[in-house]
Amino acid sequence: MRELFSLIEPTIALETPIVVEVPHAGLGVDAQALAFLAAPARAIGRDADLYVDELYADAPARGATLLVSHLSRYVVDLNRSEQDIDADTVEGATGHARATRGIVWRLTSDGSKVLDGPLPRTELDRRLDAYYRPYHRTLAAALERKRTKFGFVILLAAHSMPSLGRAAHGDPHHPRADVVPGTRGRSSAAASIIDAVDDHARGARMSVAHDDPYQGGYTTQHYGRPERHIHVVQVELARRLYMEEGQLTRIAGAFERTRTWCGDLVARLGSTKP
Repeated sequence: MRELFSLIEPTIALETPIVVEVPHAGLGVDAQALAFLAAPARAIGRDADLYVDELYADAPARGATLLVSHLSRYVVDLNRSEQDIDADTVEGATGHARATRGIVWRLTSDGSKVLDGPLPRTELDRRLDAYYRPYHRTLAAALERKRTKFGFVILLAAHSMPSLGRAAHGDPHHPRADVVPGTRGRSSAAASIIDAVDDHARGARMSVAHDDPYQGGYTTQHYGRPERHIHVVQVELARRLYMEEGQLTRIAGAFERTRTWCGDLVARLGSTKP
């Protein structure tokens, strides 16, 4: 597997206070993790935020810092807490916050097995030390550098979602909005920043549903501290906007339009004051 993640700094002189984070686009599984993996190959692709790294690839040219993970969330989910485990997923664990899809997924979003049985604690610790903690140290450092330089920082947590709900999320076959800004009840960012995301979507005639069905995961909850001048918005895009979800392929034309929308969103947030 290639490197865990890529950190790309702005490629223009006019830097902005924006960090774009893409934690779920990767498909990488290392050999040691592969030994425990029971999920079918198609599930790895279906549960990844495929192509989101490409949709936001223009972020550094808009003055933002871009952090992209190349790791499959089946190895470790970078948008979960270290405590998000239970005894059915990791041997000896006592937590019950998210039994099936925590920091290590036990079931796919389609209900197939990711693991045949609980991981040894030593394997979880290996994944945390090798992947999870270095990623979050890098993210935290990028946020602090921007906050020091600009007085505030805006983190755009970039994700995608199935266009129709799945049983695992409690909304099977329910059509989702085009764009879901997740801000945990508008608590993770200033109103001007949340409204800028909303306006940008509606201006492109996209439907918007705040916090439905995603309120923002660990990154939004952990880093979103407007009172400390750290603003976080998780942005979920319905995959129908840019890809054929059954074939896992880009839609020509639609993909390019969505990429332009994403780049313009990064630029708009870069000129938005909290």
